[in-house]
Amino acid sequence: MELRTTKKTICMTAPPCPESLTKRLFDFSLASFGLILFAPVWILICVAIYLEDGRPILFIQKRVGKHGREFTAYKFRTIYRKYDREVAQGVAVHSDDKKVMRVGRILRRTALNELPQLLNILRGDMSFVGPRPEPPEFIAAYEKEVPNLGRLRYQIRPGLTGIAQVFGPHNMNPRNKLRYDLFYMRKRSFWLDIKLIGISVWNTVSAKWDA
Repeated sequence: MELRTTKKTICMTAPPCPESLTKRLFDFSLASFGLILFAPVWILICVAIYLEDGRPILFIQKRVGKHGREFTAYKFRTIYRKYDREVAQGVAVHSDDKKVMRVGRILRRTALNELPQLLNILRGDMSFVGPRPEPPEFIAAYEKEVPNLGRLRYQIRPGLTGIAQVFGPHNMNPRNKLRYDLFYMRKRSFWLDIKLIGISVWNTVSAKWDA
């Protein structure tokens, strides 16, 4: 898939963004299928996390959703418990950081730590494709550089994957990340979603996520 991010195609304005019923039905159906298909993987991941660092198995955090509404997001825990305080303060952690468990490095590189967010998709908090859901404190920090970033970005449900997640680096500048998100809002279609999901699956299989 070729992505051209020129000033002509991307601008920092808010397009009208109604969400289709077809997208929601697709999200619900695929998330339901994914929960069944990956049930054995969930069990293996839970056991691996427990054996390395005990409980809790899940990492639970508030994230910003559509129209700025906060929701509770779920992931598999990838960071050692002794660093919980730093994580609670919103410190960004890369997969190579010493804070990340051995199993956590694998989960982050394959994005399998995101599997519990299928529950968020079922609940309607998220979609498969959309802007990355960020913690409220991250959005507040980003808005010091890009005013109204949250309002522009979350006109639609945040996504498990998206153009910014697939094509942008983990530490991408907030302004550039917003450009990717606005580009998706303008160009989004069922087939674009399928392409992005396909690229995301390939990144998982080949452990190419920059997380």
